[in-house]
Amino acid sequence: MSESGTELGDVVVRGAKAADIAAVTELDKRITSLAKPDYWEDMFRRYGNRENRFFLVAESMGKSVVGFIIGEIRAWEFGSPPTGWIFAMAVDPAARLRKVGSRMFEAITAHLAENGVDTVRTMLAHDDQLNMAFFRSQGMMGGPFIQLEMPLRSSHDQKRSSRGTGQKG
Repeated sequence: MSESGTELGDVVVRGAKAADIAAVTELDKRITSLAKPDYWEDMFRRYGNRENRFFLVAESMGKSVVGFIIGEIRAWEFGSPPTGWIFAMAVDPAARLRKVGSRMFEAITAHLAENGVDTVRTMLAHDDQLNMAFFRSQGMMGGPFIQLEMPLRSSHDQKRSSRGTGQKG
């Protein structure tokens, strides 16, 4: 991915730099109320400036990070051909009505297309109405896969549970 950014109004979308991680961490903390500096440093090591991985930031007037988006190209999971995935995104609440999210989405999908994919996916919590509305406004819709999950209990919990039901563990 090139170092150059895409300038759109007073916001520039560009590849993240190590110096941006403190601002990304602070933005995430303001939105989620959780400080995760080690997580964001690891994300930059894994996704910043790597082939087929994209960690972009939106910078307002060359001064402050007002958003970030992270994605990658994944191939052949569950039979899917190479596909772009967006798995992290945030916009400073004070900048949300300035199309920052749309600009980052356009930038990352352009990078994905330049690298040979023609589909982008993401996964959201069922009750995440803010991001659901955003991604739908970008043209995304339900795809061909269904996400499944189950809780994993510790073996101690399973033994205790099976004693109460008469089942052997």
